[in-house]
Amino acid sequence: MLVNFSLTHLHGRCKSLLFFLFLFGLHPGLHAQGQAATIDGKSAFTARLINIEAATNETFRYNTTLRNGSAKQALYEFKTSLPIGWMISYKVDGNQVASLNIDPGTSRDVSIEINATASTTPGKYKIPVKAVANKDTLSLNLEAVVKGSYGITLTTPTGKLSEELTSGNHKEILLEVKNSGTLPLNDVELTSQLPTNWEASFEPAKLKQVEPGKSVNVTAKLKVPDKTIAGDYAATFTATNSNGNAQAAFRMVVTTSLLSGWIGILVILLAISLIYYLIRKYGRR
Repeated sequence: MLVNFSLTHLHGRCKSLLFFLFLFGLHPGLHAQGQAATIDGKSAFTARLINIEAATNETFRYNTTLRNGSAKQALYEFKTSLPIGWMISYKVDGNQVASLNIDPGTSRDVSIEINATASTTPGKYKIPVKAVANKDTLSLNLEAVVKGSYGITLTTPTGKLSEELTSGNHKEILLEVKNSGTLPLNDVELTSQLPTNWEASFEPAKLKQVEPGKSVNVTAKLKVPDKTIAGDYAATFTATNSNGNAQAAFRMVVTTSLLSGWIGILVILLAISLIYYLIRKYGRR
């Protein structure tokens, strides 16, 4: 009975041992099979979007993936052909690179950034990009659709950028917002940077749209605090929308009011009169 129990127990342990040996022997095979599936000799250079539309003063950004399907480490060098004046950069993990070393069977994300010249004519442009490693050349044909340009300027109808103000008074300044690009400007807002305690409001405060080549006048209502010391001050007005901004820097000359001037003169005359009176009265003693 004891012998039978020992044989049965031994038989069960042998079964468990064989089962674990089977799994251990199977695992390397599975691992090798998975690695073989990754290293399939098929390298690739792909992009999520190959066609991007933007203005001439915006950056065309392409998210691409470079895959080394070979069994050897490969150093890929990036090459391209661009229109004259255009710029291109390749970035991996935020760092600009000219080439990329990729391990066997692995992939790396590459961000490609392209900038057109300001004078580029609207249209579709083909950008052939290549990743070259030894005899392996991977090609990616990108497209940049230039839809025009955004441009905004801020000045005055006369071009004058200086004003004379009186302490404690209001002053209206006429500004001119101009669309100097070829695309409409939407939701243009006006803001100001002024000396301490100065105030400004705009009429209108926001421009819904400014068509290409058109200008819109905006009135800036400026308030100078009382007792502001006479002198030169700087004030900056800014026109901003999602596609750009423009600034106009003004020289503000603050003068005292006429009444304040007369009061000052009167105080001086009274002081002189008082001194004269005192000299006349006590000077002979």
